[in-house]
Amino acid sequence: MQNPHNYVAPGYWRATLLLVDKEGSKEFVPRKRTAEHQIDEVTDGELPFIFEVKYDNEEEFHIDIINGEERIRVKSENIIVGRNPSTGQDTLLIRFPHYESYIKAIYEERVMEGEWVVENRENYRIPFVARHGENYRFTTLRKTPKIDVNGDWAVTFSEDDDPYKAIGEFQQEGNHLAGTFRTETGDFRFLEGSIQANKMYLSCFDGSHAFLYEAKILEDSTIIGAFWSGNHYKTTWKAKRDPNFQLASPEKLTYLKEGYDKVEFTFPDINGQPVSLDDPKYKDKVKIIQILGTWCPNCADETAFLSEYYNTLKSDDLAVIGLAFEKHREPEKAKLAIERFINRFDVQYDVLFANGSSSKEEAATALPMLNAIISYPTMIFIDKNNKVRKIHTGFEGPATSQYETFTKEFDTFVKLMINE
Repeated sequence: MQNPHNYVAPGYWRATLLLVDKEGSKEFVPRKRTAEHQIDEVTDGELPFIFEVKYDNEEEFHIDIINGEERIRVKSENIIVGRNPSTGQDTLLIRFPHYESYIKAIYEERVMEGEWVVENRENYRIPFVARHGENYRFTTLRKTPKIDVNGDWAVTFSEDDDPYKAIGEFQQEGNHLAGTFRTETGDFRFLEGSIQANKMYLSCFDGSHAFLYEAKILEDSTIIGAFWSGNHYKTTWKAKRDPNFQLASPEKLTYLKEGYDKVEFTFPDINGQPVSLDDPKYKDKVKIIQILGTWCPNCADETAFLSEYYNTLKSDDLAVIGLAFEKHREPEKAKLAIERFINRFDVQYDVLFANGSSSKEEAATALPMLNAIISYPTMIFIDKNNKVRKIHTGFEGPATSQYETFTKEFDTFVKLMINE
């Protein structure tokens, strides 16, 4: 059927990012393991995701990127169509301004081909292809799953090199698979994929992260897998079903160092004006300090929650202050990133440029009263008498089973401090 619109065809498109070159080097048998653990990957290094093109009028369209229950809207103002004058080919630029990345592609009636570029990484480009009319993620096969993986799994990433723990939350319906991984520093957001016989596949793409998981279910029902983050990081993971496995409490990881009894800082706002916690406008208020980066998807999830909560509560007794540690050291570039972030989430509280980089070590230097900056984001709860009541490391967002519990406990605790 002919496309009735002037530009790309409306409807679903299946896209892939090629994370490894076709020469291979995709070996993920961890050290000290047997051939049984070989995954025999079938994706050939391609991370799939789905997006939908929807026309707002005859000339303008937006794109919804789909990851499970999540829809990420790319507005028409961030999409540029044109023609390369030297080749005569139609071109498409899809910008993710909040994450400083974009997809640039040549398109024909039913195909796009180009690359995903991350601007704040040096020479970071990943080949991109999309085909119209396809809305399956990994495969159309319907092999009977070996086991039902629904539920919680104790997970270890990077078993042989700097291991860290996680909880895998999987939801399986037939061959369809969804879920996330919860860690002590945040979650892996909305993942979607497929389970086929003894193989599992999950992926997500949100403009900032490109995650691909491939795994094999062993005879003892444990899972051994491989994980790619873009084309810059790869590791292994292992999972065992364990509904009782727990991560460390997020309120016990970050704390005031001995010798400190309060939080102090002075950082500039987006207009360059210095802001201090001792400023009169914060006097006698409950204060939530949000340590964040505008480049961080978990921080985006937390900011969406905090902004809505703050704007809805409208309490004169509550102040929220964001401390943004940016990938840009240049104040002007950092200011633009923070302004985009503020506008994106309708943030009506102060967000300051925290005079450092996104390095956790440098962030810890900027806030020397803390034992460490373990995670972006981190929240510090301070009462009306400027006493630190608790510090919450990481954020379990809407993709996790813990999100609703967190939001209820947050509301109860904040109102308790306000009413004291």
